[in-house]
Amino acid sequence: MRTSAILLAMALAATLGACDTTSKKRTAATITVEQPQPGDAWKQTATPSDRSRIDRSGLAWQQGIDEARARFGRAVAGEGELLKPLARLPRPQPTPGSYNCRLISIGKTDRKSPAFEKFKPFFCYVLSDDDGSLSIVKQTGSRRPVGQLFDDADPNRMIFLGSLGLADDKESRAYGEDPERDMAGVFERIAPFRWRLVIPWARSGAKLEVFELTPVADQPE
Repeated sequence: MRTSAILLAMALAATLGACDTTSKKRTAATITVEQPQPGDAWKQTATPSDRSRIDRSGLAWQQGIDEARARFGRAVAGEGELLKPLARLPRPQPTPGSYNCRLISIGKTDRKSPAFEKFKPFFCYVLSDDDGSLSIVKQTGSRRPVGQLFDDADPNRMIFLGSLGLADDKESRAYGEDPERDMAGVFERIAPFRWRLVIPWARSGAKLEVFELTPVADQPE
């Protein structure tokens, strides 16, 4: 009898141990951390409103170009690839260096504003950080865009997230520091040695702000 009791106790212990292991397996939680997909890192930085602006950039092109062509058709056509929505080419990454830049505003902000406006050319710079990331900087003038270029899931474009510096600013503001200064847009190559930065639904009120960038012939050493 004593031997039978010992064997029964051992069997019960083994059964309870198995139940306890099963219970632990059932209750153990698995934590999965989702990593950003290649080309989606900019979405972790951009505000919801700026992600929406970029998602609706096609509509900004349509409305802006339609409004501009109504009265400035010849001027729009004269810009060639710069103002063609589907003009982008592969390999949008620019070479670091100094660039000739100019700005064209497309689409009316109000009844008194022109639907097409060209601004005086200026110099801007593409900088490469130690980690290989690229930035665009305009260092002079009363309005100075400064921001970083991010890879996108679409390999034929990059995403620009930056801030607009004004004449009396002593230092550049980081993206997200002041929502009224934030800039978000699409960076594309449209011809050999010719790029554009398109800011859809710009905070200036324009449907599109299109910056053209072409490398300076004699780069500073």
